[in-house]
Amino acid sequence: MAYKISEDCTMCGACESVCPTEAISAGDGLYVIDANLCTDCGACEATCPVSAISAG
Repeated sequence: MAYKISEDCTMCGACESVCPTEAISAGDGLYVIDANLCTDCGACEATCPVSAISAG
């Protein structure tokens, strides 16, 4: 089950820089996670300063 980024995302980029599989990229107004690349490691969730990331 891939992680998801909510509309609370502030586009800070912290999650993108810690993703080991490069599954996170900038979308339209918020970052998005590619479910096919996400390995559910949780690094992004732990890094998000506004708690906008959660398990899918």
